[in-house]
Amino acid sequence: MRAGYIFYQRHEDRLAAERLKKARDVGYSNPDYYVTPKKLYPYDLKTARQLTLQPVWVKEGYRYTYYPYDPATKRVDFDHDAGLLLPIEQLAIKDVMMATPTGKGQRPQVMAVFEKDGKSYAVPIGFEADEQYQIYSDEMFFVEDPRVLYKHWPPDVWQAVERHEVMPGMNELQADFAIGMGVPDAGDTSYQKTVRYPNGGKSLVIVYHDGKAAEIKPGTPGS
Repeated sequence: MRAGYIFYQRHEDRLAAERLKKARDVGYSNPDYYVTPKKLYPYDLKTARQLTLQPVWVKEGYRYTYYPYDPATKRVDFDHDAGLLLPIEQLAIKDVMMATPTGKGQRPQVMAVFEKDGKSYAVPIGFEADEQYQIYSDEMFFVEDPRVLYKHWPPDVWQAVERHEVMPGMNELQADFAIGMGVPDAGDTSYQKTVRYPNGGKSLVIVYHDGKAAEIKPGTPGS
């Protein structure tokens, strides 16, 4: 397993380097294409605990549900949702452990434990099946400050992100940072794209023209 993990990590690093070289060769004008966020490639509990060694930042807000956690009993209350992780929310992961939801046939979940407003919570970052771990924390979290990774963004863009607002001219990644996960409409073209954002119950619809937010309007409930 260890040899397989090392091979996988080197393969992913090689692909990232190839993508970066291709972007440079093509000469993309968008500097976002040249950003390659660090990944941890966890494959079991021990390697997943690398998340405790530095802060992490949520990649897609309003997507991942977290639950109350009792440190004394080490139990996760899966029966009561505590909320959704916010866009670019910074977390300090305290531990990574296993917990299984109640009910027949439930798979053991890999849980990242963190504190918020003086209380403890846990969010699923993977699962165990057939004695193998599937951990997707690299898709959930930045392990480097996104403000440093995307330091080329103008100050007014970062100010809008921190206010969780979208302004005209922002690209889709910047909007994701500001208001979280979006769902694109089917049938979009290379020039025009419509994306619907739940935005924590304050849904928005953004129409992008040539990659830039051109129309920003309220969405209908549930959109």
